[in-house]
Amino acid sequence: MNKFFLQVGAILAALSVALGAFGAHAFKASLEAIGRTETFETAARYQMYGALGLLAVGILSGTFKHAFVRYAGNALLVGTIIFAGALYMICATGVTMWGAVAPIGGTCLMVGWVLLALGITKSK
Repeated sequence: MNKFFLQVGAILAALSVALGAFGAHAFKASLEAIGRTETFETAARYQMYGALGLLAVGILSGTFKHAFVRYAGNALLVGTIIFAGALYMICATGVTMWGAVAPIGGTCLMVGWVLLALGITKSK
């Protein structure tokens, strides 16, 4: 098992739940006023997907030793921070230029999932 990915995954999952709750309650009126409720929900949802991926990498790395599994964790972490972070920044600042950054994070997330599949496949 990879303790780092387990720890970071658990923290990102907890933050996703907390931010999702704030978005649904404390920030609800503000997000509705700027028309960004869906953007915020997408950020929290993909943060959770990334967190679950990191937990999977943390657990699976004990069984599947190929380097691609570790690379997958790195890609999922970077992708989650960039993708969800860009969406949160749009909501917090109103600067839609952050939307140009989100696809970089999305690409990292996709690469992470593919690397995990390859790492599992290539492990002995």
